[in-house]
Amino acid sequence: MIKINDKKDCCGCNACVQKCPASCMAMLEDQEGFLYPQIDTKLCTNCGLCEKVCPVINQSSKRKPLYTCAAKNKNETIRKDSSSGGVFSLLAEYVLSQKGIVFGAHFNESWEVIHDYTENIAGLAAFRGSKYVQSKIENSFVKAEQFLKSDRIVLFSGTPCQIKGLRLFLQCEYENLLTVDFVCHGVPSPKVWRMYLQELVKSTKFQKETAINFSLNDITNIEFRSKSSGWKRFSFLADMYMPEKNFTFSEPLDKNIFMRGFLSDLYLRPSCYACPSKCFKSGSNITVGDYWGIEHLLPEYDDDKGISLVMLHTSKAFDIYRNMDADSMETLYENAFSSNPAIEKSAKIHKNRKSFFSQIDNNKKSIFALIETSLRASLGERIKRWAKRMLK
Repeated sequence: MIKINDKKDCCGCNACVQKCPASCMAMLEDQEGFLYPQIDTKLCTNCGLCEKVCPVINQSSKRKPLYTCAAKNKNETIRKDSSSGGVFSLLAEYVLSQKGIVFGAHFNESWEVIHDYTENIAGLAAFRGSKYVQSKIENSFVKAEQFLKSDRIVLFSGTPCQIKGLRLFLQCEYENLLTVDFVCHGVPSPKVWRMYLQELVKSTKFQKETAINFSLNDITNIEFRSKSSGWKRFSFLADMYMPEKNFTFSEPLDKNIFMRGFLSDLYLRPSCYACPSKCFKSGSNITVGDYWGIEHLLPEYDDDKGISLVMLHTSKAFDIYRNMDADSMETLYENAFSSNPAIEKSAKIHKNRKSFFSQIDNNKKSIFALIETSLRASLGERIKRWAKRMLK
């Protein structure tokens, strides 16, 4: 039976709940907004399966990729709609062309992030683009196993800990499974995301610019990584629609309060500060991400429209990737890692994280203001920054 004494020892992959033969486990949200398994001890048979599929308990050895490259999708429309270079779409399209299944994360009607699957090209659009919220896996591992056992090719994409959880859940290697994870900075609290979004649509900025009371139901599109100002200086974007008014809210990453809190590691899941799946321990076939730093490594290749970092780990990955019609350029892994430390290094816990979450349920305080206050540097830090600027 799994016992979580320290919340950093659970990454929320949901493998244990899906594997439990007695159905005595459920994922419940804690005060911070993260899901953790809860066990009905009266129904538990102590079979130990939940422990066998836990990515924190069963960590693999570190490894390095066999092949590293920078890549672009030649379809400029798809690349524009993707967070980086659009390579995930190429992989997914190949699997679908083989009558396969693709699992990924998308928004539901309430703008929560959930895992689901598609069997057609049209369904891929919802999976494109980064979603900086921890997704709900629910029973996706069970569904993937069913497709695999019926000899369908399955591409399963997710965070490294989700991919590790899937592989442990399956308990065997499937030749028809392709796992794709990404360079993960960490997953923010779904509760903070809900609060941010609810406050955003009611904000005075919206009211002043539109003179309309929008609601969550009026949101038609959200992009955490809009390239309207370029790939490197991406923006948070939300499209709103009502019969009498259309409105697009857009803020660059250094101005948007939710993105600032996320990138400052203020409200990540506790396990993200001690990630059990860094250094490619997830066992994925392919790891993708943004090729940050490409402008210094291959300046002639960078057009600020998005470049994917692609790292292949297995012969299966090689066989599939060579079928991709991608514009690729091989690089050294060391070059990729130098500007992408999140590949191997966990986020550092923010000094005000505990204080932030202790105040989050105070209805008198705006979530915007709470994030802003929590990120504000101390007087000593501000003096140091000022001194450095003066010296420069």
